[in-house]
Amino acid sequence: MLQPTITIHMSRTMNNQKMIEWVLKIAIAGEFIGHGVFALQGKKEWVGWFAQFGVSDPGMATQLLFLTGTIDVALAILLLLKPIRAALLWMVFWGFWTALLRPIIGMPIWDFVERWANWGAPLALLLMMGWPKNFREWFK
Repeated sequence: MLQPTITIHMSRTMNNQKMIEWVLKIAIAGEFIGHGVFALQGKKEWVGWFAQFGVSDPGMATQLLFLTGTIDVALAILLLLKPIRAALLWMVFWGFWTALLRPIIGMPIWDFVERWANWGAPLALLLMMGWPKNFREWFK
């Protein structure tokens, strides 16, 4: 008699987890597509930030920004099609770095705090997928 109740509960739990995973995937993809498109467009403010890290040529900064935007959009698409833990780990680090970049270049610390979801959401999804036990699992 308990079997159907357990099965229904497990089914609901699995459905909720899949729903949460999709919400996180869509949120992360939206963030990376949004930032990626800004980078592809050569967002003037971001081009200027490169000078603070030794890239004073605006043409080179624009090219680097374009490359970064391409990677961001590609990772967002990959996430939606086939999430790979290594890609998510990169998204965690990249989201953290780009959030931390704001106070490094002189913006208020709150610009960093405001962007915690940029690295927190990919980290949450990575943890939901399960931390890899070996090198091969990073690419599954």
